[in-house]
Amino acid sequence: MSPIKNRFRGFLPVVVDVETGGFNNQTDALLEIAAVILDMGEDGLIKPVETINAYVEPFEGSHIDPKALEVTGIDLNHPLRMALDEKAAMGKIFSPVRKKIKETGCSRAVLVGHNAHFDLGFVHAAAERSGIKRNPFHPFSCFDTVTLGALAYGQTVLARAVKAAGINWDTEQAHSALYDTEKTAELFCKIINGSHSSGLYQATFGKDKVD
Repeated sequence: MSPIKNRFRGFLPVVVDVETGGFNNQTDALLEIAAVILDMGEDGLIKPVETINAYVEPFEGSHIDPKALEVTGIDLNHPLRMALDEKAAMGKIFSPVRKKIKETGCSRAVLVGHNAHFDLGFVHAAAERSGIKRNPFHPFSCFDTVTLGALAYGQTVLARAVKAAGINWDTEQAHSALYDTEKTAELFCKIINGSHSSGLYQATFGKDKVD
């Protein structure tokens, strides 16, 4: 059984980023979603183990602000977009998350994100619209790399926090859900693993490794 079940009170951290047609999860379209599932080795260090992403077909009647498409660079008519409807897209994300929860002995997933409540709101809204009953994510708890980035590096903007952490950042790829999720995962792992090596983890848990 993975030691991660003891690290975050039974929660499995899953990094998520969404790209949307606006800021309102009830009216604005979910356009892209990506997730990076994390796990812990016997050395107590967190690492990415699986990445999933999906392009999402805007739900019927949804709003899309043209300015949002300018920022993200999303072309809704791109022939290779191959978007899924919300139910299929959320199922593609939720299925491996549920599987990992079971494998690790965790109770449920906790969303990790940069401005995490924004992503969590869109995840829950899409799941509700789709009639999905077994949403693996905690309904309100989340881990936010805005706060962690400010604590560790004095930076709250993702690109700046990533660079301050010594992680490569490609501006050309930014605002892709997949790229932003992978970089957020790297940032989260570095901060959490840094707390482990600094002695904070040992001071909290009283041992070097989680049984």
